[in-house]
Formats: sequence, structure tokens, C-alpha cells
Amino acid sequence: MRVVIVGTGIAGLIAAHRASARHEVVLVTKAELAESSTRYAQGGIAAALFPDDSPAAHVADTLAAGAGLCDPHAVEVLCTEGPERVRDLIALGVAFDTDASGALARGHEAAHSARRVLHAGGDATGLAIEVALLRAVKAIAVEVHEHAFLRDLVVEPGPDGPRVTGVDLLGPDGAALRIAADAVVLATGGAGQLYAHTTNPAVTTGDGIAAAWRAGAVLSDLEFFQFHPTALAVPGNHLISEAVRGDGAVLRDEAGRRFMLDVHPDAELAPRDVVARGIARAMAGQGGRPVLLDATSLGAEYLARRFPGIDAVVRAAGFDWGTVPVPVTPAAHYWMGGIRTDEDGRTSVEGLYAIGEAARTGVHGANRLASNSLLESLVFAWRAADALDAPWREPGIADASVPEESAAASGAPPFTRTALRELMWERAGLERDAEGLHAAAATLAAWSAETPVPGGASGPTDASGPADAREPTDAREPTDASGHEDANLLALARLLVGAALRREESRGAHYRSDFPDTSADAAHSQSWRIR
Repeated sequence: MRVVIVGTGIAGLIAAHRASARHEVVLVTKAELAESSTRYAQGGIAAALFPDDSPAAHVADTLAAGAGLCDPHAVEVLCTEGPERVRDLIALGVAFDTDASGALARGHEAAHSARRVLHAGGDATGLAIEVALLRAVKAIAVEVHEHAFLRDLVVEPGPDGPRVTGVDLLGPDGAALRIAADAVVLATGGAGQLYAHTTNPAVTTGDGIAAAWRAGAVLSDLEFFQFHPTALAVPGNHLISEAVRGDGAVLRDEAGRRFMLDVHPDAELAPRDVVARGIARAMAGQGGRPVLLDATSLGAEYLARRFPGIDAVVRAAGFDWGTVPVPVTPAAHYWMGGIRTDEDGRTSVEGLYAIGEAARTGVHGANRLASNSLLESLVFAWRAADALDAPWREPGIADASVPEESAAASGAPPFTRTALRELMWERAGLERDAEGLHAAAATLAAWSAETPVPGGASGPTDASGPADAREPTDAREPTDASGHEDANLLALARLLVGAALRREESRGAHYRSDFPDTSADAAHSQSWRIR
């Protein structure tokens, strides 16, 4: 079987390594092989590896954080198979940190009931994993295409409906390239570039999720975008890991008051959505200025040893965080929604698999538990690679209805990616309401009517849901990778805003100030496109 895997973070690399033993693997990445969100992951990987912990406890913590929208079976898979998969990472050469006795060191992060988070290089866990997996993949026979942009999926009629049979790429020179495949695995990450403030690298433009939607795959839970509470409030994307607060740092307003004590019993270690909104409200109360992360109790020597990467970034920005608090702000971090899959990575379109942040496996629900993302990528990429040998089976994903069209804004400002990111931050960020979401939907509809889109098809005709592709299209097409990225971001923005409008409650990372209560109905949202 010929398998094309798009994306080279932990999910894509694990799938490539695992699948290569039985299949011909083609690995595709839009940048260089080593560039992905994985290499920037600071917090660590959670797994119940220790005698005073258990998969059952990890399951309970994950379900609690997910606010009623986790798939219990998927969570069970994650937490029971996770320890063995972490041991597989160690066998592949990932050197996790150890304590003075030589045993694995473990950290504590928000909403975990036990110290179960492993780190490597202090705050360089993702980088250590990426380096080890790249070394392992380079040692096997895998065809690699770097600087190759996923323009679209190749979809052909099959006996049981549409089937994905390959990928259309833009090569490094901009030339079109089609690669045929028996199966395509999307490991393309999330879409952090939807927002003006993000911890994600520039490559996270939702290309795989948008391509899957155009192919007819069901997307789910797009309204749930997690905002990390603490990004350094200076230009650039500089995350300050939750592990810093796990080790004892606290949050203060500009008057020095530890305001999270009034927000949640767990204060700085409350679930991420609670901490992020607490910071946002504190900032609003002081004219939008950043709050302060106070790690001075830990001392400069400890901070440099425990968090060497963060220490270097903070000091390069001009702060001696061992002696003075540093300014922080929330930033878009992780998308819980994405391409809906079963426990083996299968999507609703035959031949198409999704893993990593691009997938909506069901383990995160409405709010991801800290340090579960690397584990999710590891566990479900492994399962997807093994499932390639099995006959395709329908994953049991129901189709969603297609809402009616909504009106575009008159006099909308010209479309730019910067304008899109600012609009999403202001109208569909940490706090949302109907007025802001409707305004965003109208502006996005106006931009969509004027923006070239892949395949010549018009974008979603409705800001609150997907489009019917049988409607007339114009033949416009983006001319380069950047244009394709813009189109992908615009389409996903419209789908996210539509999902946020339809969810008239507050749950997990989705907060509606006009619907602050949580509904008794814990239904999932879905979006799909009729081919």
C-alpha cells in the first residue's frame, strides 16, 4: 500500500515510522522536515507511568477537563495505551529528564490529580521528541517532499461513495505535483494563525483541515479553541509554559494583587480556560495592559536550570524574571475541534485519515487537559498506522445539516490576513457574544465573496455553517501557497464563527457572555460540505 502522510510533527513522524514497516510511505511537509508545532511544545507529555498513579485517574482528570464533551472510549484508549507508547518513545531515543536517583522526573500541571507530566530538556520536550523521531525516520526508507504545499486532496468516485486517492501539491518552485495514494494521512496541525495573538508557528494555517472539509469530511467542535493563559507580552510568539505555574509561579495584576485567588479555588492551576479568562478580565480592568507572572520565588538559578529555553527568551526580551515579574497575555494555543475521526484515525471519507491536532478524536472535549496533546498524537498516530492494514470500515460519523445563508457586510474593510486575525481575536476569541459573532460572520462572508479559493469553488455560503458545493462557482484559484493559506484560514474562520453562533451556552473553552451558563445538552457541533 502507498501511504501519503502530510505533516512532520510527532503525529506524522510516528505514523511514518510505524507504517514504513509494512507500507510504502511518502512524507510531505510544507516547510523543512523539522518545522512543526511539536518542536515548540514546552509543557511535556502526560502518562500514568508511576506506582501512585493509574490510567483510571488520568481518564477521570481528562473527562473532567473536557466539560462533558469527551468521548469516554477515546479517553480510555488514550490513557491506557499512553504509558506503553511513551516507553516506545524512550526506545526511539527520547531522553526524558530524570531525578537524582536516575528515575524519570515528573511535573505537575493544572487539573491533573497526580504528578504525571514528563519533560525533556526542562522546557524543550517537543524539540527532544522531534529530534529523536526525525533521526528514526531518516534511518528508514521514506520518500520525503519538503517545501511542498497541500493544495488539495484528490477525490474520486468509489463503489461506496467518494474516496481520497492522493494529494495535489505545490512544489518548492510553485509547480503542481500530484501524488497518488492508497491512503492519505493528514497530520497537518491546527490553525493558530487564525488569531492575532498565538503561540503557534507560522505554518499553522489549517491546510489539512480545510482540504478535508473541501473533500466532504465531517468537521466537529470547531468552536472550541484553547487559549493559553501565559504568552510573553512582547512581539513574537513566546509561550511561557504552564509548568512554570505548576512549579509555583503566580499571577498578579499591575497593583501586585494575586487575582486568581478570587476566580477559582485552584487559582493559577485552574483549568486553562478559567485562567485565560481570569487574565483577560484582569487586563480589561487595567485598560488592557498585561498582567504579571511572578516567578521570583523560584529564583534565577532554578529558572535557568528548569526552564532554559524560556529563560533565554525572557532574558532576551529584557526581563530578569528571577527578580521581577514579567508581563503576560493569553494567546491562541490549541484547537480541540477538527476533522472528526474514530479511534483509528478514520474520517468520514474513505481513504482519508487524520491524526494530531488536525483530528477531532474526542479525547479533549471542550477543553484540553494540559500535556495531553503530545500523548494524543502519539497514541492515535500509532493506531492509525496499524489500521492501514485493515479493511476500511465506516467510522459511524453522522452527516450534519447545511444551514441557510447569512448576509455579507456592506462596506467591509479590505481582506488581509492581519485583518482576519484581528477580527477573530476581537469577535471570536476568549469571550464571545451574538452581536460580535454576527458582525464577524458578515465581514467574513464579504471577504469570502472576493477571495480566490482552491479548486475554483466559492467559500462557505453561510457564516454559520458549510456550503453546498453544487451551487454555481466562479473559477478563481489562489496563485501561490500564501494565497491558499489565506483561503484556508478564511474558510475555517467562517466555520468556527458559525459553530460558535450555534452553541448558545458556555462550555469549556467556548465562553458566550450572553449565554454564560452551561446547557444540560452536551451535543457536538458538526460541519460538512456536500460534494
